[in-house]
Amino acid sequence: MSRTKGSKNGKYGNTIEQKQFESLCSILCTEQEICSFFSCSHDTLNRWCKQTYKMTFEEIWKSKSAIGKISLRRIQFKQAESNPSMAIWLGKQILGQTDKVETEITDKIEVINDVKE
Repeated sequence: MSRTKGSKNGKYGNTIEQKQFESLCSILCTEQEICSFFSCSHDTLNRWCKQTYKMTFEEIWKSKSAIGKISLRRIQFKQAESNPSMAIWLGKQILGQTDKVETEITDKIEVINDVKE
């Protein structure tokens, strides 16, 4: 195992496995969770991303996490047959889906100012 760039006192750094990294992104793990999994810092993860993909973590996560969203959407369709409330909740939490709320104003309120002379 070679010394990791930037490691202190000649200690060996943890390696980030590309396949594991992509799997973690696909199940929508956050950057903090991925750093915890690999026991590395935010800077180390970003440096590895630049070296491996020539992109920032955010750019990679955006594309790799789309796989997780696709899987979640597939599950929603299956669950909608037997548990629509769970499918709705997951869609709101993970996919950013919202209920459309329409408001109609039916009464007109007049404001009268009393002025004393």
